[in-house]
Amino acid sequence: MSDVRHVLVLPDRDAAEEASQALGERFGVDEEPRLVRDALAGEDDAEDAQWLVLLTDGQGRLDPAELDAFAGEWEGWREEP
Repeated sequence: MSDVRHVLVLPDRDAAEEASQALGERFGVDEEPRLVRDALAGEDDAEDAQWLVLLTDGQGRLDPAELDAFAGEWEGWREEP
């Protein structure tokens, strides 16, 4: 079985860092998620950037709907593949 990857889109770095830390507590995630800044081409202003939390789910045990609700706590969402 291949790894399932989830992408949570969050509005700023603080939200991404908080969500990343909370993932382990809430979902028992073993591997630390990666944080990636995502800005549209030509947008250098940090205010215009979104932050992505990249999460590998090797067992395929995380419920996408629960992850979407979790990201919503920080005004974010789970990106559909």
